[in-house]
Amino acid sequence: MKPLVIAGTNLRRLTRDRSNIFFIIILPMLLILLLGASFGSGFTPDIGIVGDDSGPLAAELIASLDAEEDLDVTRYSSEGDLVNGVNRGRVQAGLVIPADYDETVRTGGEATLRFLSRPGSLGSQLRAAVTAAVAEQSVVIRAARFVEGEGNASLDEALNRATEVAPLVPGVEVVVTSAGEALFPEDVGTFDLGASSQLLLFVFLTSLTGSVALIETRRLGLARRMMATPTPVRTILLGEALGRLAVALIQGLIIMLGSALVFGVNWGDPFGAALVLVLFAMVGAGAGMLIGSVLNNDQQAGSTGLLFGLGLAAIGGSMIPLEVFPDTMRTVSHFTPHAWGNDAFAELVRRSGTVADILVELGVLAAFAVVLLSVATWRLRKAITS
Repeated sequence: MKPLVIAGTNLRRLTRDRSNIFFIIILPMLLILLLGASFGSGFTPDIGIVGDDSGPLAAELIASLDAEEDLDVTRYSSEGDLVNGVNRGRVQAGLVIPADYDETVRTGGEATLRFLSRPGSLGSQLRAAVTAAVAEQSVVIRAARFVEGEGNASLDEALNRATEVAPLVPGVEVVVTSAGEALFPEDVGTFDLGASSQLLLFVFLTSLTGSVALIETRRLGLARRMMATPTPVRTILLGEALGRLAVALIQGLIIMLGSALVFGVNWGDPFGAALVLVLFAMVGAGAGMLIGSVLNNDQQAGSTGLLFGLGLAAIGGSMIPLEVFPDTMRTVSHFTPHAWGNDAFAELVRRSGTVADILVELGVLAAFAVVLLSVATWRLRKAITS
């Protein structure tokens, strides 16, 4: 009973600091949203267009862009609104069709289309789509002008005929073949890739930074006061370990359930995902206890926790997927528990694996947990009894 009381006290101390709510719950969900929106496989680029009132030819051009399966079109009423939309990232690019587009094209002049995009965005790909649509329309217009020039029909009649005939003209077939296997399956959800890596990052980081509370317990002499009561040292150690494990598990469950409900994240086999979370939470609890038993002040614990929490996450594939690591770096990454956790979630989420498929990863995580908890318990016992 006493270990549960000690663990509950640690949980209450954590929740009293309002800033912890942001770092434990809100920030992980925001990063999952950001990563999914930026790199998720379900993302469809959006181009904003001004020029719906520029005539039938402009309408046809817009319709051809709107017909693209991998492109969304958003209409804007003014160029100023479009520029603002591109700047704020509401659309990835913009196209301004001049008001005299139809008149200029019909009379044989050159109409200037303005293309807007931000540096480092999808502008080059979207510009290629706009260029292809304009080139396709230009072919029809040139054919109509030729018919008109021969005196066989008016421009409008020739445009109608050319538009009808254009799909019947044999084109050039382009066959695209992908060499090798894709890094990520096509059916992986928009937010699936980032959710598991962020779970591992924040569970471990929170566990390390939570070592500040353990240092405070030692500094204020709370552990010694408990020892003055009929409370064995092993009870105190068990309570502190359970407190840190509870924090890690609660944060992990919030990320898992919250991302599944809000973003539709698929965590694969529930039993397998739960085992990975429990073992990794034990790893984090052990690492947090070790730092809290070795260091002597809050500043050291905070900076050390951030350094190791972010550093190991980066090396272990929680910031950049392990699949893009070179072979040597991928070998190095597996000296961290994060890499084994990421491998386990990759098998569960991307390849629909089961517990049987991640036994090696679970075994390595269990070994990390046993070693860290054993060393941390020994060191904490020495710190509070000496």
